[in-house]
Amino acid sequence: MGIIAWIIIGLLAGPIAKALMPGKDPGGIIITMLIGIAGGLLGGWLGKVIFGVDSIDGFFDLSTWIAAIVGSLILLVLYRVITGNRRHA
Repeated sequence: MGIIAWIIIGLLAGPIAKALMPGKDPGGIIITMLIGIAGGLLGGWLGKVIFGVDSIDGFFDLSTWIAAIVGSLILLVLYRVITGNRRHA
């Protein structure tokens, strides 16, 4: 259930990360959801590796959501850096 839960949380964390980091993105809602899913998985993995916590403490636990949103923010920044250079070329 750990991976599936992170995917579900990631679907919600992507739009939250995009709202926290406003700006023009080349991707639409599908890209945002994919970034959220990957960011949720990344946040869960980083939480486990860096802090030694379980992959998911609970769906409504604040640390779970923070990890997913931080992971999504990291990937959103990388996505903007990569696609931002292509847009101007």
